[in-house]
Amino acid sequence: MSSPTQQWRGVAADDIEGDLTAETSARLAGRSSRLLREVLRPWRRALWWLMVVVVVENAARLSIPYLVKEGIDTGIPPIRASGDLEPLLLVVALVLGATVTQAVARNLFLVRSGLIGQDILLSIRRRVFRHFQVLSPAFHDRYTSGRVISRQTSDVDAIYEMLETGFDGLVTAALTLVGTSVLLLVLDVKLGVVALLCGPALVLLTNWFRKESAKSYRATREKVALVIVHFVESMNGIRAVQAFRREPRNQAIFDDVNDQYRRANLVAFRLIAWFMPGIRLIGNVTIAAVLLYGGYLAYHGEVTVGVLAAFLLYLRQFFEPMMEISQFYNTFQSASAALEKLSGVLEEEPDVPEPVDPVPLADAKGEVRFDDVRFAYVEGSVVLPGLDLTVPAGQTVALVGTTGAGKTTIAKLATRFYDPTGGAVLLDGVDLRQVATEDLHRAVVMVTQESYLFSGTVADNIRFGRPDATDEQVESAARALGAHEFIAALPEGYATPVSNRGGLLSAGQRQLVAFARAFLADPAVLILDEATSSLDIPSERLVQQALGTILAGRTAVVIAHRLSTVENADRVLVLEHGRIVEDGAPGELIASGDGRYSDLHRAWVDSLA
Repeated sequence: MSSPTQQWRGVAADDIEGDLTAETSARLAGRSSRLLREVLRPWRRALWWLMVVVVVENAARLSIPYLVKEGIDTGIPPIRASGDLEPLLLVVALVLGATVTQAVARNLFLVRSGLIGQDILLSIRRRVFRHFQVLSPAFHDRYTSGRVISRQTSDVDAIYEMLETGFDGLVTAALTLVGTSVLLLVLDVKLGVVALLCGPALVLLTNWFRKESAKSYRATREKVALVIVHFVESMNGIRAVQAFRREPRNQAIFDDVNDQYRRANLVAFRLIAWFMPGIRLIGNVTIAAVLLYGGYLAYHGEVTVGVLAAFLLYLRQFFEPMMEISQFYNTFQSASAALEKLSGVLEEEPDVPEPVDPVPLADAKGEVRFDDVRFAYVEGSVVLPGLDLTVPAGQTVALVGTTGAGKTTIAKLATRFYDPTGGAVLLDGVDLRQVATEDLHRAVVMVTQESYLFSGTVADNIRFGRPDATDEQVESAARALGAHEFIAALPEGYATPVSNRGGLLSAGQRQLVAFARAFLADPAVLILDEATSSLDIPSERLVQQALGTILAGRTAVVIAHRLSTVENADRVLVLEHGRIVEDGAPGELIASGDGRYSDLHRAWVDSLA
């Protein structure tokens, strides 16, 4: 049995509750750092130039208190002595120059950082979307759509907020703290030592805030994901929610997860409520101590008034970034938690990996063979104990049997949504694990009972598997499947927008559009997974007429509970517990009179009486 560390992969951290161990925290931090380095790598040179701009901006800002000191100490005495304004005017000109330099540098930084930030976010969104698309259905079966949406929205937004304000805040705070500390000591060592005595208190308070905020913001990202998950699932299943009067229960669950999110945010706010006043208290006590000691030194002529004034101005600048550090930590910790989630997803590898050296499959004939195929969704719970099956090219095979017999599993293995745990599934004699995904999905297409329609027009949905198809080819496919008449009767015909998964179309019409989509794609192997099970009788008859057209000349595997669909099959397989218990032509199995298929057919005929 492998250890939890050895079992670690991708999204494992999503399911961890409570405090993390040091080892887990280090693993997550390393994973997040790798992702951050990867997304920043193309912009390294631009980021270094931004760093130069920030340095220039902060140098100009830090020069102003020193120039004030020069104005007081070297500009005012000549005026009092002889009315000479030149020294003071020179200092004022330098102050104006520093102010303009700071403004120009700030403008340049905001423009360039905004462009870079948007480019980085574009890259992250593309990468996450691309990766979610290539991950296997097995991953999406366990990773809810709400969590997918949370990764692509709130987590990416958290990274954007860090890029927008975090980089500037971090560099500015570091330059200000270091630069101000040096300048304080340069102005006067005694006052500088007094001012920097606050350092240990600042370090202790900041370290405490850093550690606690890391826990707080990781919890916040987890709780907001729960809110999104429940909201998305409730809205996706709104018909079932309303049909079963589930609204009060769903509201109670939503209130609970929303309250968890609220409490997680309150923890973060309480941390800020302690940190910010604590910084302000330390800052004000330090300023009071410097003012008291500086006044004493000035009274005895050991420092000038200008030095004392510059000192107080620098102290204000010294504590300003400390106040901003709380905001920086907010964005940084939120982004760090988001990076943990995103890096976990991006580390996930497809359960059905792309072959390293794929076998070309340019013109598939359509022979499908299961060679001693064994499969289990969960270890220890076998679905297919050892299936041997050959479907010759061009043959239509119907799979029937009770729920859980393994019919849909066979379909999923034939489309390589999953790989077998033993044995091999072959197309034209080639193991599917050696076929490039693009070639496989061009050769094998599945149509399910869901008949999912995407946003766009009816024509867009028909040419979904063949985007380069012309309008004439789209219409030809619809005519062949008997869908042209109802499509032409729509308000805008083939250009009619499809919204809400095709909710404006009947179930039979959606299925015909799905069939037209598959017909236009022209695969060598077509798999129909209970494609008529959700239809009423009139719609089923309409679809049955289309089946004869779509199945002609290609290999087909038809999974059906309604035996009316089986009438088009050349061969029927009756499955039980992942094994084939009957195999033959529909008429032959019915004529036998004592087999399972015969019993099923008799019961079906009686149900129609």
